[in-house]
Amino acid sequence: MNEMDAPHLAIVGATGAVGREAVTLLESRGTALQSLRLLASPRSAGSTIRFRGEPVTVEPLSRASFDGVDVAIFSAGGSISREFAPQAVRAGVTVIDNSSAFRMDPEVPLIVPEINGERLAEWPGAGIIANPNCSTIIALMAVTPLYRAAGIDRMVISTYQSASGAGAAAMAELEQQAREFVEGRPLTTKIIDRPYLFNVFSHNSPIGEDGYNEEERKLLRETHRIWVDDSVRITATCVRVPVLRSHCESINLTLRRPLPEARVREVLEGAPGVTVVDDRANNRFPEPRDASGRDEVLVGRIRADLSQPEGFGYDLFVAGDQLRKGAALNAVQILERLARSPMARSPKPAAS
Repeated sequence: MNEMDAPHLAIVGATGAVGREAVTLLESRGTALQSLRLLASPRSAGSTIRFRGEPVTVEPLSRASFDGVDVAIFSAGGSISREFAPQAVRAGVTVIDNSSAFRMDPEVPLIVPEINGERLAEWPGAGIIANPNCSTIIALMAVTPLYRAAGIDRMVISTYQSASGAGAAAMAELEQQAREFVEGRPLTTKIIDRPYLFNVFSHNSPIGEDGYNEEERKLLRETHRIWVDDSVRITATCVRVPVLRSHCESINLTLRRPLPEARVREVLEGAPGVTVVDDRANNRFPEPRDASGRDEVLVGRIRADLSQPEGFGYDLFVAGDQLRKGAALNAVQILERLARSPMARSPKPAAS
């Protein structure tokens, strides 16, 4: 792809944790762009973020922000996406949305490029593409290769989610609590309504009448959508742990067809975007510190579930960087996939 084929890109929520990570990835990956526009709230407007050696001034998000833009990555939350993404589409823009606003819309593709990126092969050039939830992406990167090899009847997931999933402010508050603990001061709890440090608690998302919180429901519903298979039985328990960055997940699988453990390892070792970390002799397995800053999802603790018939049940432990593959990287990969596809860039309609 030459420079003339490269898109004019906007990032909405550019000063947040995911937005900044997207800028970093675009630079480190050498993603071809004709221009980059950084958009955020009025309070962040006027600040600068360096990109490819030059400062880029952050602009306030408005209805006119998408004039001359081909693709926009939205990382500013559901309310902003619901308000501005349709406006961007009317201006002829492809929106890659990181929020939950459009994930269950049957007209909006829910994409993990390594899993169902082929759905973008004939993208029309304007519309909304949804990024799945971070926990869903991290789980399915590890599990989809086994789903394709043997089918999955049931999946039980327990997540251990870091502060990065709650945004830059939650990460800063966890660091602040560590300093306050050392200094013997009360712990600040403005972002998360309880002490985060030295604590584990149910994911801070609304809990429905069925007892499942919103994060758990996302794992169930989004997995079914991405696999186009509602027959897989899934249950999840999502918690927050006092880790700055990268989520971990314990996954128990019941396969539809038996696989020997050696074949399970072979499948995972050959999966794109997956690195097997499974050193039993030295007790070295996926850890959030090792996953942070990495593009791949780490998979380990690969072992047979002894409570199930031989070859049908397996346990995995995975770690993935929520800011990268769980959010910003997935969006950038979608952008790059679009640039490689015969994406139509018809003349843009006048913004209304």
